[in-house]
Order: sequence, then structure tokens, then C-alpha cells
Amino acid sequence: MPLLPPEKGARTGKPPILDVDFNRNPFIVIWEVTQACDLACVHCRAEARPWRDSRELTTEEGKKLIDQIAEFGQPLFVITGGDPLKRPDLFELIDYSVQKGLRTTLTPSGTRLMTPEVIKRLKEHGLSRLAVSLDGSCAAIHDEFRKVDGSFDWTIGSIRRAREVDLPVQINSTVCKLNLHDFDALAELLKTLDIALWAVFFLVPVGRGIRSDIISAREHEVMLNKIYDWTKTLPFDIKTTAAQHYRRVVMQRMAQERAVAGEAADPARPAHFTRLSATPGFSLGEVGRAAKGVNDGNGFVFIGHTGDVYPSGFLPMSGGNVRQRSLVDIYRNDPLFVEMRDYTKLKGKCGWCDFRDVCGGSRSRAYGVTGDVLASEPYCVYVPPRPAELAKQMSAKEIEEAEAFIR
Repeated sequence: MPLLPPEKGARTGKPPILDVDFNRNPFIVIWEVTQACDLACVHCRAEARPWRDSRELTTEEGKKLIDQIAEFGQPLFVITGGDPLKRPDLFELIDYSVQKGLRTTLTPSGTRLMTPEVIKRLKEHGLSRLAVSLDGSCAAIHDEFRKVDGSFDWTIGSIRRAREVDLPVQINSTVCKLNLHDFDALAELLKTLDIALWAVFFLVPVGRGIRSDIISAREHEVMLNKIYDWTKTLPFDIKTTAAQHYRRVVMQRMAQERAVAGEAADPARPAHFTRLSATPGFSLGEVGRAAKGVNDGNGFVFIGHTGDVYPSGFLPMSGGNVRQRSLVDIYRNDPLFVEMRDYTKLKGKCGWCDFRDVCGGSRSRAYGVTGDVLASEPYCVYVPPRPAELAKQMSAKEIEEAEAFIR
């Protein structure tokens, strides 16, 4: 969801993001209630299958988990899968989270389970938003992603029915080589669907997602700039997932626009730190306050179906299990999470980048490509100015490896 400045948060009930200390509380919590799903998506991070796992958190364990999530205050709470509709206690869990005051979002699969009756019940039970995946502007592309004929039509029908009952809709779309050519057409389709938010995901090689399907670093850059242009014309908000370098693109573009308009630069900070009070995905405070960008383990936490706690659903490194430790304790104190919030430990060009503290690169993609969670974002073209003292310490081979992905 787009982050709002404090005064807007006060009016909407959303937590003022600049008042959230990510060392203590996440902005978003995602619980994978099951990995069961009737689709077989080519890029599924969970490698979902049709049957449920007997090790899933029970209803009572789920409620205990929701109690712990509420201890964080008012994070955005997302119930995901697999397909959450495969759990018979789903509405009981939604009721409990809403009673706890959590803004609750659901990400069901585009299957026959999303009936008009189910959508109507979701609205009646207090769901804040329905988030559905749409990876193509037509059935040929979307259904090829899902490996089930009819998913496109079921998904479009679900979106329209949700809007008929005034349930806000978010669309999740994953960018990869299979559909990069279709995103202009997809954007045109979304203009007709009355959605609230378009979440554009960039493929991470995990689960059934494979590295050869990731678009190139330069294609990332083109797409991120296109998204920035779309924010000016499309009638809904847009945010990115697993593309932290979009924040750098936004800052650079806004700085360029200020320069063209002849606006004076703020002498209190570098030109690229233009205030971005409502930019999707991150926010800047007043002069002297650090920018806050949600990243894996830094404002973000993911609980798997068996209770393991991860910095992201795309990062298969667990800091503990809620059956043995409190989610609050794991997020705040586990060494994995603490290290991931310390950007001074980032390696390669991310470690010296002048946008490091507002970006940090995708830790999930760094791990998926290099095996090192602190490695540089491998699909970012930006080459930051290299401090002279650091350049002296690096061999020619190290410099070449740090910049290899931009060629």
C-alpha cells in the first residue's frame, strides 16, 4: 500500500509510517496459512500443490499468532498461501484479526473457489482489501503462467464481483521474460477494472521461479522508469515488490524534474533526497530524518504455513518458529533480522551506494542469485561513485564482479 504522511495516516486509521521504528515493529506482516492451491504457477515461490500440509498452524495457533501480530501495533496484515480458501477456518481467522484491529488483506488464487458468495462474505467479515494475481492482459498469457485454463476468466470475474460489493481490489503482477512484452496491454486492461493498487513484483529465483526467467538489469531499469511514468497517468496507486531500486529511480526522476523546473535544491541534503511524502513503497520525513523503505526483514516479516519466520516469502532463511518463540522476539532480536536491518554490512556496490539507506537492494534476489543475503542487488544498473579509499582496497577482479550484471 502507498505510505502516507503522518497527517493523512491520522485521518485514515493507517499507522503513520515515519513513526514506526522498523527495528521494533514491521509495517507489513504476511502469514502463509497454507501451501495448498489448485493452480500450478510457473513462478510460485511456495511450489504449491493441491493438498494441505498436516503441519500447518492450527486455528488456535493461528489466533495466538494474530495476538502477537497485534502486539506490533497496526501493521498491514496479509493472509496468503497457496490459496487461503483451501482452509475451512479462513473466515474465523479473518474475524479474529479484524476484531484485533488489524487491517486485513487476503490473496486468494484465481480458481473456481472464488465464488460470488465467498466474495460477498469476505466483505461482510470486514476484509480491508482483496489482492488477486493477474500476470497477463489475456487468457493466453495469464493461463500459461497459472497452468490452468480458465484462471484468467475466474480472476477477472472475481475482480468485478468484488467491486460490485465495494470491496477494494489490489492486483499483483509478476514481471519476467514470459510477460514483459505484455505489460503495456496489462496496464490498459487494469484501467477498466476500478482497482485501488497495482503491485508490480519482480521475479526472485525461489521455488518454481528460475533465474533464466528474470529480466536483465537494463530491462529492470526500463520497467522501473515506465512504472514511474505510469504513476502520473494511471487512475490507481502503483507499488513495487522485490524492486527496492525503484526508490532510487523515483528520487532521480524527481530530482531531474525539479532541475528542469528550475526549483532550487534543498541545501540541507543531497538533491536526490527530494521529499517523497506519498511515493509508493517508501517515505521521507522532514529534513534530518532518514528515508524509510520497507525491505526484507526491515519493516517486513513473513510466517510460513508451519510457523517458520522469514524476512520475506522469497527468502528461505528462517529466524525461528512461532511454535517455540514469539514472533515479536524473532523479528526484534533474532540475529538474522538484526543483521538484515544493518545496511552498513551490505557488500559490493550496495555497501557504498549513495542510495543505500533508502534502497538496500532486494535481499531475497541477492540471496537467490549469489547465495549471500548481504550481496549487492544483482539486477541494478546504477554504479555509485566509488570512494577512493575503497577502490584502493578492491582488486580489478572484485570490481569487475561487482559490476558484472550491468553489462
